[in-house]
Amino acid sequence: MLQGSILQKLADAHKSSARPLRFGVYYKNTLVSLCHALEDSILTSNTSPLMIAAFQRGKWYLQEADRYGDIAKKSQQIVIMASPDSGFAEHPTSQMSNVALVSLEAIDPVAQEWHLIILSPSYTAMVLCQELTPQDYGAKGVPEEDRERKFYGFWTFEPGLVLETVELAIEQIAKYNPELEQKLTAQVQEITAQAANAEQDNLGEIVSRVVDYLQHSQKDLITEQLQAAHHEELDINLVSNELQAFVRMAQLMELANTGNPMATAEIAALAEVMGQLLDLPAWQIKRLRLAGLLHGLVPLGVTTVTGLEEAPCCPLEPNVQALRKMPRLQAIAHILTHQTEWWNGKGYPGGFAYDTIPLESRILGLVTNFEQRVNQLLKEKENLTKEEALSKALGEFQAQANERWDPKLVETLGLLVMGLQQGLDLPIIPPKVTTGMWLLDPELADEVKTFLETNS
Repeated sequence: MLQGSILQKLADAHKSSARPLRFGVYYKNTLVSLCHALEDSILTSNTSPLMIAAFQRGKWYLQEADRYGDIAKKSQQIVIMASPDSGFAEHPTSQMSNVALVSLEAIDPVAQEWHLIILSPSYTAMVLCQELTPQDYGAKGVPEEDRERKFYGFWTFEPGLVLETVELAIEQIAKYNPELEQKLTAQVQEITAQAANAEQDNLGEIVSRVVDYLQHSQKDLITEQLQAAHHEELDINLVSNELQAFVRMAQLMELANTGNPMATAEIAALAEVMGQLLDLPAWQIKRLRLAGLLHGLVPLGVTTVTGLEEAPCCPLEPNVQALRKMPRLQAIAHILTHQTEWWNGKGYPGGFAYDTIPLESRILGLVTNFEQRVNQLLKEKENLTKEEALSKALGEFQAQANERWDPKLVETLGLLVMGLQQGLDLPIIPPKVTTGMWLLDPELADEVKTFLETNS
């Protein structure tokens, strides 16, 4: 990671935090599709954003300058950072009053970075990457095919991280243009003041756009002549990012609902251990863990679901319906849809009862509600220990066995609680941005996991 780069500064700021940032490797074709999806979401946004982009060199900006002209019409301010090339400043988009160019010096580490940072009262997103060095590419060397260039970093919708990165970018801009730095600082203050009362953009629609753009990029790969190995690697990177889009949305929704940044990882860990205690096959445990990571797409506590697109048997939450854009995630969508069913058939959305409720749905609904109840008890009663909260919550769930919960699963939950009280450590690991895709297809598990680990 280049010293003095925006990515390095952000990583260092979170190195000793409870949530250190987790990075992955992205191919250029993946980043192009991802950035286009996030940029185009500005066109349908409820508010006008501040957007800061780093393009490495001006020639990459020129390829996007016409698109940026349309985006600038909907934006409060656009800032382009890049090493200048011929025509960089002369393009008509660069002459717009709300478009500012920052010509980076060749020795500036930001000149090796690819950034897209969007901050508005209703929509935040960013891509933060820097290109691998020739040494990082190893024996294969720098790829000849432009789309196979690799970048190290991450992307997110999380408002706090986006705001933090905007401030780092403004610090960098101040070295070149103090007047622009003052203007941007004032705009950020205005945006943050408006955010609390702004109507938030539909994150489900934005994620759907990300998946659509990534899938379109996959179709382009199929129609072009690429070496089989390169085609497979690029395809895996695209599909992995489709999954990441849904995981990020679920994490953000869960954070908004619970205030616990680790809630998604905790649910996934509980679901996985329950699967192990039930001696489920490995493929089912992997699917259960992935469902745990995505559980936040379905809000709990809802008693009726109306006006939604119909699935073959019952209505789907819009965010879960979006999962069906990925064929590999249709089983996950089914699990998430029915996690709110009751054992006695009085739940929703299908009114399923007993063993007609998918097993993974029963497990996921149980552990999600149990985890939330334990955390609720700890907040309500300051003197309550974690062990006492686990016992109290378990008693409540045991009282609801045979009505809301599968009695056999409640018995298994009792074993899990006993283990936790005796020091069992759950594998609570925030999902790394490049892992997870291999969970989608058990037949590809080994080769995809090996590829992701090799390229992380």
